[in-house]
Amino acid sequence: MKIISGIYKGISIQTSKKLSYRPTKSLVRKSIFDSLRFFDFSSVCDLFSGSGIMGFESASRGAKSITFVDDNYDSMKLIKENAKMLGGPKYNFFQKDVFKFLKNCASYDLIYADPPYGSHDLVYLVDKALKHLNKNGILILECNKNQSPFLDCALRDFGQTRILKWENK
Repeated sequence: MKIISGIYKGISIQTSKKLSYRPTKSLVRKSIFDSLRFFDFSSVCDLFSGSGIMGFESASRGAKSITFVDDNYDSMKLIKENAKMLGGPKYNFFQKDVFKFLKNCASYDLIYADPPYGSHDLVYLVDKALKHLNKNGILILECNKNQSPFLDCALRDFGQTRILKWENK
């Protein structure tokens, strides 16, 4: 899987077919980052990181600190290997349940969450994540197209993928 823009553009990160994550497709990644226009997010949190591609795309575009959160040991191990290979900003790694992480974590300029489809209460997740969003920050949730919008969000569909977005103004 290749990073699509920024200083790491064209660099492939390692992935594994043995892991059960569902990496965000390049068309969706491009659209998300294009919608952010001038990428000016210093601190980024990638919840349910999986492959870590959203955090690495953020690093490629100039984020100074990327926090990866995933409870899967093998996913986190691969994310750490990719971070070491890329170098770059400050990376933070939390191999733990996302909801436990959100109980006592820092605040971020950009939070990206891509939980396994149908596995979590998304309203609860978003409510918890919004509490850790800095002023002028953005929360992006990737979910199944069947998910109804909630809490006054913007939405965009890509095939069976729906992107919901909240801004903390």
